[in-house]
Amino acid sequence: MARTRLYLVRHGEQDPAAGHAPDGGLSPLGRDQADRLGRRIHAVPFSAIHHSPLARAVQTADIVGRHLPRVPRHECDLVADRTPVPSVAERDRYPQRWHAWLDGVPDDERDVSTAGLRTAVEHFGVTGDDDRHELLITHNFVIGWFVRHVLDAPVWRWIGLNQDNCAITVVQWDSDRPPTLVSFNDTGHL
Repeated sequence: MARTRLYLVRHGEQDPAAGHAPDGGLSPLGRDQADRLGRRIHAVPFSAIHHSPLARAVQTADIVGRHLPRVPRHECDLVADRTPVPSVAERDRYPQRWHAWLDGVPDDERDVSTAGLRTAVEHFGVTGDDDRHELLITHNFVIGWFVRHVLDAPVWRWIGLNQDNCAITVVQWDSDRPPTLVSFNDTGHL
């Protein structure tokens, strides 16, 4: 039975002076969080580190990568920061109380009909001939979407599944059973 384990990690704390700017790097606390994360997972046999192209995720991957020097890492648009926003046809699948908030999501963060996130799950959530462990350094809503998917929860249920910076969530695919949630928002190293 082949197994795929994805370690989903939200980037370290962003420098508050940057606001929510895409080029905002890590705060001193965020750098410390990334270092603690790297020490926590240094023994996991990762085959790759995939990280979002945003500066806070790149810097997190650089710091974590020091603890995983033999693991290749690369920028990956599949784990870029995106917010699942329903299309007009799917809007009724989301509770009314969230509509105004979703309407306010900036255009550059919208993942209409979750096309990008569904592609990410299809790409990473597969098994092969051998066991595989991969680290995805990404963003809160991306992790929420993966968790929603493995729990087979309603399409809107990623809302409210909040991740702490540099917390670890593990999801798993086995070749002979549905995907499972192994751990959620583990902050024991922080």
